[in-house]
Amino acid sequence: MKKAVYAGTFDPITMGHLDVIERVARIFDFLYIGIAAEVKKQVLFSAEERYELVKETTKHLKNVEAHLFSGLLVEFVKSMEAKIIIRGLRALSDFEYEFEIASANKNLYPEVDTLFLLTSLEYSFLSSSLVKEVAMLGGSVEKWVPPVVDKKLRDKYKSISHE
Repeated sequence: MKKAVYAGTFDPITMGHLDVIERVARIFDFLYIGIAAEVKKQVLFSAEERYELVKETTKHLKNVEAHLFSGLLVEFVKSMEAKIIIRGLRALSDFEYEFEIASANKNLYPEVDTLFLLTSLEYSFLSSSLVKEVAMLGGSVEKWVPPVVDKKLRDKYKSISHE
């Protein structure tokens, strides 16, 4: 069975993420989505909230499973008995950073390979940071995120503005 891991913070999961997930799910027998529980950047959603959103938005994919993980990605990959890490690339500017990470992962776990998948052109500009900024300023992000995420973003920013 060919297994792959697609990992990130998913704060929040976007249509760009789902595009990659759905395409990878057609290629591999099984795809584990690793949601980083501990992140160095400021997140809007808790680890549990991010997990629930990923789980909800991928439930239509029978060969996809979401997991929270802590620590090194390669350790999570090993624990899932996978040998492939999937990374989405939006633009050429993403490649240099992703190449460094892929090289470090290969050094830490020589049996792992990283596959880069270009996002579909319609999502090439899209990032979780952009989604959060537009939503925070009251703009519509309904074309960029699944409906459950759109609602969660509106609720989150409504509660923040009332504090």
